[in-house]
Amino acid sequence: MGRFHRRLTAVLVLLLLCGVRPALAQEPASTSPAVALSDEEQERFLREARVEATRSIGKGVTNALRATLTDGTMAHDAQIQVIDQRRNTGPSARGVELNFRDSWTFNIAAYKLDRLLGLHLVPVSVERRHRNRTGAFTWWIDDVMMDEGERLKKNIQPPNPRVFNETMSLVRLFDQLIYNMDRNMGNLLYTKDWRVWAIDHTRAFRLHRELKTPENVTRCDRGVLEALQQLDKPTLERELGRYLTGWERDAILDRRDAIVKILEERGAGALFDRQDR
Repeated sequence: MGRFHRRLTAVLVLLLLCGVRPALAQEPASTSPAVALSDEEQERFLREARVEATRSIGKGVTNALRATLTDGTMAHDAQIQVIDQRRNTGPSARGVELNFRDSWTFNIAAYKLDRLLGLHLVPVSVERRHRNRTGAFTWWIDDVMMDEGERLKKNIQPPNPRVFNETMSLVRLFDQLIYNMDRNMGNLLYTKDWRVWAIDHTRAFRLHRELKTPENVTRCDRGVLEALQQLDKPTLERELGRYLTGWERDAILDRRDAIVKILEERGAGALFDRQDR
């Protein structure tokens, strides 16, 4: 050990003995996986943690940012979306969509509705201002293994096909409920434990009262069906009123009625008890 290092070590020991912790002795903020924190803890972190850095995600059309946040104890990333567009026409998978809407508010509405139904497919998302604009801060999913596009391209099969198929049936049902116009292969993510996450809902919650693709309603978890049946106007107004108009909330209930009718007609064989959580 050289003379400089011996002197530096002596100074550090003296500082520690005096109760002073030098900056270079501080531990770096840790990154905590989503499963380690409750929804409420994730919401608090997304609202209050300091934005350390941002960079472009580099894909998609909403100019979303990936941000690193820290509260001094831990660090974690978030997706920031501030897009809020209303146009007479806009792009869709079917060509042109009338009364086009692309809004960050729908990310938060999707998260809140997901939790009302007990699905837990949508990551936590909260309202927050960034660079003088209000938008959605959404929890960045840890340990992503691949998206649906990569899974199909490589023909990768899940280790438990039954659980996977049941979960995917809930994703399709949820997309019918929210009239999602943009469920593409890049916004279905699979983590290393094969948990399914549905992200990016800025083009959902259309005013259509009928289902977009009713044949996609095939099966449902019993608990989710009960939550669907109990969903009512006061609950939606209380939980989603800040992010959806009355017309958008009423359309949810009409589509809910159509979904429940399909499931009731299919009978007991259409129901299952989830085992992935």
